[in-house]
Amino acid sequence: MSPRETVLPTPWGELAGLRLERPGAPRVVALHGWLDNAASFLPLLPHLPELDLLLLDLPGHGRSAHLPLAADYRLDTYVHAVLDAADALGWERFAVLGHSMGAAVACVLAAAVPARVERLALVENVGPLAEAVEATAARLRQGVAALRVLAGKALRVFPDLEVAVRARLQASPMEEANARLLVERGTRAVAGGYTWRSDPRLTVPAPFRLAEEQVVALLASVECPVHVVYARQAQPYFPEALRQARLAALPAATLTVLDGGHHLHMDRPAEVAAALGGFLAGSARA
Repeated sequence: MSPRETVLPTPWGELAGLRLERPGAPRVVALHGWLDNAASFLPLLPHLPELDLLLLDLPGHGRSAHLPLAADYRLDTYVHAVLDAADALGWERFAVLGHSMGAAVACVLAAAVPARVERLALVENVGPLAEAVEATAARLRQGVAALRVLAGKALRVFPDLEVAVRARLQASPMEEANARLLVERGTRAVAGGYTWRSDPRLTVPAPFRLAEEQVVALLASVECPVHVVYARQAQPYFPEALRQARLAALPAATLTVLDGGHHLHMDRPAEVAAALGGFLAGSARA
């Protein structure tokens, strides 16, 4: 059974995604990472149990609409997008599967509306990126300056999809076939070739981040069970000590560590599904 394209109307624009309908099965919303899209979860699908799935393109990503110019891409903005999608489907409660930035969104969502989130399955991240308080002004200046010059930058055009695939592989190592999945959903045809569908504003540094103490407080408020899958080698921006501290902040979390890279769920789908499938279906972790 293959997922079908879906478009969900929201007050600000259309949310796109891939839908695998299985009425009566546990409901799961899957949230991809930064500059990825719903195709991020396609390799995982054949290995998961019977789930009623929505693989969502977050705003500004994949085939979803870009946010209006007056709106910012923030984690709470993504929370509203997920709730808009769930409301459009008539889902009051659901589980969330998140990778990287999608895992950060999942954590904020669970903290914001605990009554609606049944469980979290997180791959390669727990909580949002944090910033030291003393760096607040520097980050604000960097974010404002970058956005002011963005409008004058031309979009990069790739002569063909193979060049785009190579560019995607340079940005984040993964299996070439998996990079192609992301590129095929994440590009659009233009004069002279292809360009990214994603909103260029996504590449601008966020002007504000939470302090680590705030992130820990958010994680401590998550009421649902959580299962985390980490790649054995920690990412430079999420070092081992930090990712263990984040895990410890969650009241009810369990952990699986697997060999592989940051796109673990794409490159090692059977192993990730073995770790998360039963949990998403409602079974307790041993």
